[in-house]
Amino acid sequence: MPPNLASGSLQFSPTPTLAPQIHYLSIPSPNCSPTLYRPSLSRPSCAITCLSTGRLKRKSGAKTESNSESEELVRVLLRNFKDDKKPLLTTLNKYVRFVRTEHCFILFEELGKSDNWLQCLEVFRWMQKQRWYIADNGVYSKLISVMGKKGQTRMAMWLFSEMRNSGCRPDTSVYNALITAHLHSRDKSKALAKALGYFDKMKGMERCKPSIVTYNILLRASAQSRNVDQVNALFKDLDESIVTPDIYTFNGVMDGYGKNGMIREMELALGRMKSNQLKPDIITYNLLIDSYGRKQEFEKMEQVLKSLLRSKEKPTLPTFNSMITNYGKARLREKAELVFQKMTDMGYAPNFITYECLIMMYGVCDCISRAREIFDRMVDSEKGIKVSTLNVMLEVYCMNGLPMEADELFESARRSRMFSTDSSTYKLLYKAYTKADMKELLQKLLIQMDRDGIIPNKRFFLDALGAFGSSQATQKSARNENSLSKEANTARA
Repeated sequence: MPPNLASGSLQFSPTPTLAPQIHYLSIPSPNCSPTLYRPSLSRPSCAITCLSTGRLKRKSGAKTESNSESEELVRVLLRNFKDDKKPLLTTLNKYVRFVRTEHCFILFEELGKSDNWLQCLEVFRWMQKQRWYIADNGVYSKLISVMGKKGQTRMAMWLFSEMRNSGCRPDTSVYNALITAHLHSRDKSKALAKALGYFDKMKGMERCKPSIVTYNILLRASAQSRNVDQVNALFKDLDESIVTPDIYTFNGVMDGYGKNGMIREMELALGRMKSNQLKPDIITYNLLIDSYGRKQEFEKMEQVLKSLLRSKEKPTLPTFNSMITNYGKARLREKAELVFQKMTDMGYAPNFITYECLIMMYGVCDCISRAREIFDRMVDSEKGIKVSTLNVMLEVYCMNGLPMEADELFESARRSRMFSTDSSTYKLLYKAYTKADMKELLQKLLIQMDRDGIIPNKRFFLDALGAFGSSQATQKSARNENSLSKEANTARA
């Protein structure tokens, strides 16, 4: 039983003679170091003209724009960049009179969500050429963070060096971004050792003393690495410092343990949180529910939900989505359906993730027709349709040994142009077709990838076949890569 949570069991008792009814609600809507331009102090000699932008005109007396105005301008920039298919810098120059640092920050965030992380550096180069640009730690911190999320650790390191060369002095936020960037590396143990090295270095610099954010980052990473001794050492260091742990500290540790199935350690962290006079928030409840569900400790999972319903917190969609998913993995179809029914009875409107959880649940429970029914309803609604929804339905077909049905759905989706497929869809199908030894479908898939401009590099094959984990699978994937690449090149010619 989880410590300090109310005991008892949440009862899921359906009427014996009536199957639970699912209510289908309407769905709401280059590892290189580029040379950056260092701005001169001279005034540009050319005059810049700008087309009228209507509602985007700035008031001469305004010092700053609101967040909504900044986001609106960024949406205009991205829309012009994508729709007009013009280079990003051309678009920025078109709106040069309006773009400032706050807009570039949002651009970094939006561009960082895609694989085109080099465009963030293009925006940065453009910023450096503007008269209003001043070298700032915040800009470098943001860029280092973006590079880290995209796995570009070397680029993050180069930006850190570039920041110091530009005259900026590192502070805690910069080191926090650098630590986070390293922790995104594939080699987690090596990354954690590097991060802890920066942590020790920060202690000796007045401007860079570790903050609670620093501790939270390292504690979570240590828990995710199953390094209990390091977690305890960090907690001891935290107790001896002037920094006070917060709810994020314990949520991060518990989530790290929970996702690794370390339930006892997670419960000890929960007890430590209680001893620090911190009450569980909705994040705490959700991660406990998810962790117990992953381990199929459903009695504890239901106890946590019961405690949540009695607390001042309120369940969120992730609460129910997690329960549906975990009941589904255990093939407890009726319990998953009852969670969905309880959710709708409480007035929660399912989102696309909820429906994806239901599709996967039915797929695991061998109810392919019910899964397809939900998928078709989502398509017919023409709302909230995402490539992840298509991927889930394709995965249901593949896990049930129906690669031909998956291929048929994929072709139908491409023809309808309703889904914007990306490399994730191709990885999923490549893995399934390889496992089923469907050579014709593999050849067809690779040719289609070439047409869609998706290049199957080494990382693609490693990600697609990583779950096999055997040398035989690796050798087989290498042979497939060579043979299929030859056929794709032939088709391209």
